[in-house]
Amino acid sequence: MYSSYDVIVVGAGHAGCEAASAAATMGSRVLLITMNMQTIAQMSCNPAMGGVAKGQIVREVDALGGMSGIISDKSMIQFRMLNRSKGPAMWSPRCQSDRNVFALEWRKALEENRNIDFWQDTVNEVIVKDGRIAGVKTSLGVEFITKAVVLTNGTFLNGKMFIGEKVFGGGRTAERSATGLTEQLVSLGFEAGRMKTGTPPRVDGRSLDYSRMEEQLGDENPGKFSYTNTPALIKQRSCWITYTNQAVHDELKTGFEKSPMFTGRIKGLGPRYCPSVEDKINRFADKDRHQIFVEPEGWDTVEVYVNGFSTSLPETVQYNALRKIEGFENVRMFRPGYAVEYDFFPPTQLKPTLETQLVHNLFFAGQINGTTGYEEAACQGLMAGINAHRNVNEEAEFTIKRSEGYIGVLIDDLITKGTEEPYRMFTSRAEYRTLLRQDNADLRLTEKGYAIGLASQERYENMLIKRDGVAELTEAIRATKVKPEEINGWLASKNSAQLREKGSFYTLLKRPEIDQEDVKELLKMIPDMPGVGEEIIEQTVIEIKYEDYLNREKQNADKLDKWESLSINPTFDYDRLKALSFEGKEKLKRLRPATIGQASRISGVSPSDVSILLVYMGR
Repeated sequence: MYSSYDVIVVGAGHAGCEAASAAATMGSRVLLITMNMQTIAQMSCNPAMGGVAKGQIVREVDALGGMSGIISDKSMIQFRMLNRSKGPAMWSPRCQSDRNVFALEWRKALEENRNIDFWQDTVNEVIVKDGRIAGVKTSLGVEFITKAVVLTNGTFLNGKMFIGEKVFGGGRTAERSATGLTEQLVSLGFEAGRMKTGTPPRVDGRSLDYSRMEEQLGDENPGKFSYTNTPALIKQRSCWITYTNQAVHDELKTGFEKSPMFTGRIKGLGPRYCPSVEDKINRFADKDRHQIFVEPEGWDTVEVYVNGFSTSLPETVQYNALRKIEGFENVRMFRPGYAVEYDFFPPTQLKPTLETQLVHNLFFAGQINGTTGYEEAACQGLMAGINAHRNVNEEAEFTIKRSEGYIGVLIDDLITKGTEEPYRMFTSRAEYRTLLRQDNADLRLTEKGYAIGLASQERYENMLIKRDGVAELTEAIRATKVKPEEINGWLASKNSAQLREKGSFYTLLKRPEIDQEDVKELLKMIPDMPGVGEEIIEQTVIEIKYEDYLNREKQNADKLDKWESLSINPTFDYDRLKALSFEGKEKLKRLRPATIGQASRISGVSPSDVSILLVYMGR
């Protein structure tokens, strides 16, 4: 045990684990402080990783050298590629996880990193000297000296849990809240707020009648998240779908007068896109049913997560309502759902590196920044850990542009726009989502991760093999011509227009009616076709089919990058520019954008304000 560290990470949730792993892998001596060593990487809500846009984030974390993809692959019990019926920009990997195995694999990975030490305690003070982080102080009175601190406190800062009229101090069931730190940070000049999240009841799977539900199988050929050689998923567990009904809604309404949401006891804003079941039936009174996903918690447990039934109503109301759901008539409840209200710090107080503007080498990551979701937390932790290490070693900041990754979109949204409700990533938030697909995260980001010492040599070489394979296959397709008599019979079977003269394979692949399975057949006609795997074929087909869209997005991204390269001095005096609008000037002074591009995305900064800045900078 050391008393002095390069980086201290506070909190061992998804953000904290990625932050500690990244900084330590890059060479920093790291101390990970957690309130409970038994709940490292706990999946506090649903036992799943990925999903729409979230799956892209997990693949980006993996491409950079993070661990969430590897841990997910080792602990998954079901895998599905969502949105296969839509374009590839919408394809999103998602897995159902074994909650216990996920946490166990994360802990093993952290313990195997010799640069990481652990300490079970609560941090209630950061030590600041001359505007710089100098250490932390714990509830036991222990002081640790450090050069950088990453705070990933999740829902624990002054956390309160609500079940009906009952209120408990805590950030998660059976775990106490963290006090003192918010108040100290506010005394240093930080602005704080309150947010709310919730979780559904857990039930005994042995008490459910699955014959009355719709079975949701995993993919026939399950994929994975990591670009490394993680084990393939051989067997899978099914999930199930059922629905609420009017009887369920009527039962829930009996508890509305005791609902902490409706009585005003909860002040924080909850996630709009993942509302509680009472909020859903109140806001969408015209709907007579809502979908419920019945998700197993792991291989060797009967515990089931009732996704879609998040609630903070009295436990008796929860139980009675559950029993009116089809298939739940004889349900036994393990524990009720509850809501959690907690402190967060508006992320407009951060730099693009997630370092705070007020205190040098103090970083915030995860729900402390107003986000929701394991994946959003993990990528913030990764970026904070990377930049904490680089700051300590006086290296240049590391950021991801909006045109380079969903990680860049998320962080840019947070620091420029802030958030008044728990922020969740969607594909619609990304202007360049055709570029930012789940299939090409390694081609976009692994070289960057390798350059900073996070992604391994093996990862980098695998990426080069894939990139070269795509280039070689694309060239072979471009060079191959086909005669009408060789292909027209096959085209007719696909209801595709026939060739009148010798044509290009490359042009054929662009036809919308020709899908990936068809392409595999076509590739057999290419003489001396390179021997390539499924991943390279998929990548190549996407690049060819969407070539025009991709080129257009790249051109737009290049235009944006010109403004991103125009940096603004962090001490720039905006009062000198008298022509700036009042609102624009106030926002620029408060948020201190790092570039003209970031300034242009701040709400309240008008195009004329940006033009004035450009004129002043001689552009």
